[in-house]
Amino acid sequence: MYRKNKKKKKIIIIIIIVFCSFFLLFYSLSSNRKMTVVESFFKDVASVVMKGVMLPFTSLNADKDSDLTESYVIQKNLNVHLEEEIEQLRDALDLNQTLTGYDVVNATVINRNKSYWYQTLTIDKGKKDGLKKNMVAITKDGLIGKIQKVTNYSSEIKLITANDINNKVSVSIATTSGETTAILSGYDKDNNLVLISGVDSLVEIKVGDVVTTSGLGGMFPRGIYIGEVETITNDKYGLSKTLGVRMNQNFNNIHYVTILKEETK
Repeated sequence: MYRKNKKKKKIIIIIIIVFCSFFLLFYSLSSNRKMTVVESFFKDVASVVMKGVMLPFTSLNADKDSDLTESYVIQKNLNVHLEEEIEQLRDALDLNQTLTGYDVVNATVINRNKSYWYQTLTIDKGKKDGLKKNMVAITKDGLIGKIQKVTNYSSEIKLITANDINNKVSVSIATTSGETTAILSGYDKDNNLVLISGVDSLVEIKVGDVVTTSGLGGMFPRGIYIGEVETITNDKYGLSKTLGVRMNQNFNNIHYVTILKEETK
């Protein structure tokens, strides 16, 4: 009996070690370098495991000694989160009806590394679903980023909130005198604003002006909503302006995303 229990403990320990190894490897693959075949394989395995772990948990502990008040609070919080996810899923399906000009793929967020919370997120769709690097990721609230890494069963999305010198988006600002283009080049985490630089000081910008993707550079399609101008700051030389743009998207609460694969013909 003792030997059997000891053997079971060893098996459990081995499973935990393997499980943790997958997750450590999964979290470590966050750099911009190209993944090797081995890394891609292990990330696929980790994404499948993660997808299983992230299945909605709807049952409570049936322990008779558990505190009923605490259980009620837990259940209430679970219901709130489930309602939020259902609403986001409904929005994603509704979005499909409006994006008639594109082939789209809906995906579930299966991982967000706390150390890179505003940098990347991982979804449960990949090459097998026709996804490729640089495809655009959106929600009903607008642009969230683009795919930077793809494996067979998962994809990593670089968010527009990532403070990365390579993460620049050409945008268009609709003003009373017409459109002007600039570059989305940063994120103000404290105020939850994306920053737009390079706006000519002579261009009249007002709070509330709408910002969308410009389509220049071919990276993002034209016209994807980003947000509205909330702050306007002139540089010390008076040559250009930096805009703070308020987004509708809550980047702390993303469960489902829509990937624009390609324009339909």
